[in-house]
Amino acid sequence: MNEDEFKGGARYVGGKVEKAVGDAVDSRDWKVDGVVDQVAGGAQHAYGRARSIVGDAIDSAPELADEARDRLKAAGERAADAAQKGGKAAAETVRDTPTLWALAAALTGYGLAWMIHGRRG
Repeated sequence: MNEDEFKGGARYVGGKVEKAVGDAVDSRDWKVDGVVDQVAGGAQHAYGRARSIVGDAIDSAPELADEARDRLKAAGERAADAAQKGGKAAAETVRDTPTLWALAAALTGYGLAWMIHGRRG
């Protein structure tokens, strides 16, 4: 609790008391002053509360940044592992069926050449 929260709360309670006294003695001035103090105290308390929330968020920002960095690093490591496993699987497939892959490469090359140079006739 910061100073604004405390002072705002105290002013709000003081305004409640002031208004109650104004109601008891039927004094319009006391009633109005009490309501004004209640509103001002409530606003000051809300301002103090907002300051506390922002301060807490700023204080926890380095911890959140560290956590985000750790999560990003872990995700990158998982992606690298997956890519390595995929590369190994592709290499094994090429090793197991080299004729099929050679044929696929030749067809791909012919297709690219045909698209680039077009049909000559």
